[in-house]
Amino acid sequence: MSLLENINIPQDLKRLKSSDLPQVCDELRQFIVDVVSTKGGHFGASLGVVELTVALHYIFNTPYDQLVWDVGHQAYGHKILTGRKDRFHTNRIYKGISGFPKRSESEYDTFGVGHSSTSISGALGMAVASTYKGEKDKQHIAVIGDGSMTAGLAFEGLNHAGIENSNLLVILNDNCMSIDPNVGALKEYLTDIATSHTYNKVKDDVWNLLGKISKFGPNAQAIASKLENAMKSALLKQSNYFESLNFRYFGPVDGHDVVHLSKVLNDLKDIPGPKILHCLTKKGKGYEPAEKGSPTKWHAPGLFDKNTGEIIKSVSSSPEPPKYQDVFGKTIIELAKENDKIMGVTPAMPTGCSLGMMMEEMPKRAFDVGIAEQHAVTFSAGLATQGMVPFCNIYSSFMQRAYDQVVHDVAIQNLNVVFCLDRGGLVGADGPTHHGVYDMAYFRCIPNMVVSAPMNEQELRNLMYTAQLPNQGPISIRYPRGKGVMVDWQTPFEEIPVGQGRQLSDGDEVAILTIGHVGNFATKAIEELETYSIAHYDMRFVKPLDEKLLHQIFKKHSKVITVEDGCIQGGFGSAIIEFMADHNYQAQIKRLGIPDKYVEHGTQAELWRECDYDIQAIVETIQQIVGVKKVATTA
Repeated sequence: MSLLENINIPQDLKRLKSSDLPQVCDELRQFIVDVVSTKGGHFGASLGVVELTVALHYIFNTPYDQLVWDVGHQAYGHKILTGRKDRFHTNRIYKGISGFPKRSESEYDTFGVGHSSTSISGALGMAVASTYKGEKDKQHIAVIGDGSMTAGLAFEGLNHAGIENSNLLVILNDNCMSIDPNVGALKEYLTDIATSHTYNKVKDDVWNLLGKISKFGPNAQAIASKLENAMKSALLKQSNYFESLNFRYFGPVDGHDVVHLSKVLNDLKDIPGPKILHCLTKKGKGYEPAEKGSPTKWHAPGLFDKNTGEIIKSVSSSPEPPKYQDVFGKTIIELAKENDKIMGVTPAMPTGCSLGMMMEEMPKRAFDVGIAEQHAVTFSAGLATQGMVPFCNIYSSFMQRAYDQVVHDVAIQNLNVVFCLDRGGLVGADGPTHHGVYDMAYFRCIPNMVVSAPMNEQELRNLMYTAQLPNQGPISIRYPRGKGVMVDWQTPFEEIPVGQGRQLSDGDEVAILTIGHVGNFATKAIEELETYSIAHYDMRFVKPLDEKLLHQIFKKHSKVITVEDGCIQGGFGSAIIEFMADHNYQAQIKRLGIPDKYVEHGTQAELWRECDYDIQAIVETIQQIVGVKKVATTA
């Protein structure tokens, strides 16, 4: 008999015996496999925390007790157990449920997440608020994992939590992975703890004490004190970083033993103050192809045959253009072979941004610094002070986390750091936490900064070549998730003068000014409107603008359309209007781009349509501005 079938909220789970929990875990894991194999989504991380998820909702009184997930990749089981089982098939689909915890979606989602390493700070804030309100029985649990403990924000939260006598439990889901394998000294330290004979010899005694706590009633705190002394005795030989921050450290424990986990969590509820449970898990646990295969591959594998584990790939009869990210990966190697000053830096995304290619071929010149965007930027600045040319590749939405470092450490010092902003624009199913919509606006207001966007992959190669030439300052090159055009790898690199746009077509009735990949939308719209006389300009740079070209445009055209895959507020279109105002030009101008709202998840095409700047929207805007004519082919 199925148990999961009758579990819709955590209260249903609590009616079961602890001996039933392994069956619930098996069914929950299979439910995730069944849905993700046919609908897509993140996979390995949620499988790895099935037992932990079940144990947490079994022991704690959610949603009164505040459960905060770090990196929403882990939270699929949580969603299924908290009222969204019947809607889980809509996960990450347009108008469906979010792929990440989201406060507006469920009272069980206590804190919205997408980017990593926020759980400890968020949960601590909740804990301090509960203490202030007198809610002494309220528990606050931060589940941090998938590499999130490599980020500075996590350590800032730990540092503060250590001086607050708040009811905070940090669960370190240690699977040695983010999307790619974890890096850094902390990973080595956690491995040492998990394998230390000294530490594990005492661990059994510690857990024996823990198991007795509930039997001692009022003396539970005294027993906890004995436990702490026993741990500190052991740590004379095995120092513990977390204990040094005033956390009581417990573990490491098997994260896949749901019955034992439940007992441990139940005991930890009675121990006051900040504490951390070190939980060892395996990404992809319980699904053999994921366990035996690459964790990176099974992080978000797309559609696959759940019986064989074979990834289902779309088959095309014609050659496919390369992804922008792969063009970056191959191009930086080409450039680095010719320029020994070039280095590559990424915060934990070597596969996603394709810097992994350089890390494999040139390991001494490419660095994965962990989920630490601020460090990545300042580390790059340090490299640049010594004459290196660092290509710092960070997803656009992740770049927001290092804005101060860009201003203070790079731009003020006018250092030649090349920011390659992957996933610019609307990225699709990951939704508002991952859409890279603000970079053009927030970078163009920074002095010394060059802000550029290639229309296609060939232009990306040329902009990367330009950026590493002598006497350049800070430069950002933003490009989207996905593919554009075929690349001629044999074509020599061409320098693109900074601030120089280009005219792609001539016309008298209206001028379309585009930046980046959406220039291809305009090209296709113009092809559909054969009876119109349309000029198209690929501006290439948001800053500096090609003022010579703009003077030509506004002297000729009184009707102008701007198109950008970024926020309209303060973005490319705003820059064009500022130019008009500064030079007293009068023109009818229509800006197409992302409106002043948070755009939810869906396919890129669905979101482009929703925001009205896809091919059809450009066609309709031209018809509105110029007037409707006979169209050769309909959109």
